Amino acid sequence: MTWSERAARIRAIVLDVDGVLTDGGVFYGPDGATFKRFEVRDGQAIRMARASGLAVGLISGRSDPGTLRRAEELDLDFVRTGEQDKLEGLRRILEEQGLQAAECLYVGDDLPDLPAMREAGIGVAVGDALPEVRERADLVLETTGGHGAVREVIVRLMQAQGTWKAAAGRYFDAE
Repeated sequence: MTWSERAARIRAIVLDVDGVLTDGGVFYGPDGATFKRFEVRDGQAIRMARASGLAVGLISGRSDPGTLRRAEELDLDFVRTGEQDKLEGLRRILEEQGLQAAECLYVGDDLPDLPAMREAGIGVAVGDALPEVRERADLVLETTGGHGAVREVIVRLMQAQGTWKAAAGRYFDAE
């Protein structure tokens, strides 16, 4: 099946957090608080994807307030944190959302993401994913995690689905 055919079936995007939505770095404050950097352009693309009818959410092995705050800001459709078995987490998301695995695109960067990537209709690796993850991905992005990788995959998916021009058009119409 071609990329276009597979992309046409996608109804949901599932994102790993550390290494995908962030660059994978975690900073600890003196009081033990954690800090992460999220790329705002990824957030804009997520909003555009959701507005076009795609469900978007995340699975993270870690559970921290920063991730939950970002998920709330983006009004994500599903959020699973503290999920050590990402395949089981993905399966629960599919059940809760009434989706088939073939209707899901999963973006990951590390070994714990591989089972979920293989289960999904399209498994995507960020540009700086581990070599073993890139080798097994259906699509490897040029962009690295936390630096626009989510935006890249959303634009590519929406272009394949024919929804990108309509979603971005209002910005171009302002010219």
